[in-house]
Amino acid sequence: MNGQVYVILAIIFVIIIAVFAVINVDPVAVNYLFWTQESPLILVILFSVLMGGLITAAVGAIRLYRAHHELKKLRTENERLKKRMAAYGLTDELNQENNANEKEDKKESREEMRRERRNTKRTNKE
Repeated sequence: MNGQVYVILAIIFVIIIAVFAVINVDPVAVNYLFWTQESPLILVILFSVLMGGLITAAVGAIRLYRAHHELKKLRTENERLKKRMAAYGLTDELNQENNANEKEDKKESREEMRRERRNTKRTNKE
């Protein structure tokens, strides 16, 4: 659902930018570092939005790459430490506790589903 919201907001943003750009078609003087040139304002607006999007995407991609790299490094270290603990005869108590809790939760949820089925059968018979 979140992905859909972002797509809808992006489409609305693009429409607003497109309308704004189409309204502004007058030629303007654009000062590049060493020369000046006249360009339609619509091109200046669209180019600026495009470059802003590309720069934002590049920065986001770099951050995502770093986060994945850090995650991979931490997982490798975690596995190394688990092996080291096992070599000394230590156990991962937290992990064992979580597994036991998950098994118990599954068992309870199965029992609840059976009770609900029985209740619905009883109410259907009545």
